[in-house]
Amino acid sequence: MILALFGPTASGKTTLAAALLERLDAEVVSADSAALYADLPVITAAPDYPARLVGVFPLEHEVSVGEYQHLAHDAIDEVLGAARIPILVGGPGLYFRAALGSLEIPPPPAPGVRERWSQAYDELGPEAAHELLARNDPDAAARVHPNDRRRVVRALELAEAGASLAGDELWAGELRRPGIVFSLTVDPARLENRIRARAKRMLAEGAAEEAARAWSRPLSPTARKVLGLEEFATLPADEAVEAVVSATRRLARYQRKWIRRFPGVVTLDGDRSPEDIADEIVALAGARERLPRR
Repeated sequence: MILALFGPTASGKTTLAAALLERLDAEVVSADSAALYADLPVITAAPDYPARLVGVFPLEHEVSVGEYQHLAHDAIDEVLGAARIPILVGGPGLYFRAALGSLEIPPPPAPGVRERWSQAYDELGPEAAHELLARNDPDAAARVHPNDRRRVVRALELAEAGASLAGDELWAGELRRPGIVFSLTVDPARLENRIRARAKRMLAEGAAEEAARAWSRPLSPTARKVLGLEEFATLPADEAVEAVVSATRRLARYQRKWIRRFPGVVTLDGDRSPEDIADEIVALAGARERLPRR
């Protein structure tokens, strides 16, 4: 059985996973796309315990969801094969879902394609770009709001490649392996405090120096998007913290939207100690299946 932990960034998933490791014979499998990169332990908030799929790629490597899915499936299967429990800790919603399911993921666009469609969206405007999508892929257009720039652009590039966003049944399929998905909810004001405290802690632990070293190296497009990297590398300390807090807040909102689409999720109150939440997870999971204990 897989125990999968989701929730907005800074909701306490990493410390909760540590508490579960103390109670169960388990291994953590990361679903964090940023944590895949080596040499950024502070900025990516890498756990201080062993975890699979953390620090596996150099910063020059461009990561794709399809590549991650293969790695995650292999890692989960290896843990299960050793009669241990995989604890999946997310992460962006798409990576989290890719680890749990068997998605037919279209290949990333060819170089320049996304930039071309992004420029077309900006030049045409939301309504005209959406009308173009409606002509090229009516089903996808029916699922995407004109103001959702990212998804309109993705739908246009997929339509050009002969695929469709409408065929992306991310949340409809069964889990690839038996498991329970838990989602942490945290009071918005408390989550805001956690986000700000974490950004300040990163700065104190050397995020600016870590980012400067990385920013001076060749970086893949996906590495450049790691939250906090550009901010800590290019902005004065106080401005960097505020920029990271703002970006993290947006990410948390996006993650909350993802989990609403996930069927059968078990929602847990994240405003408690990791130990209390871990005990609840062990009890809930143990009611379904005998769990290997530490």
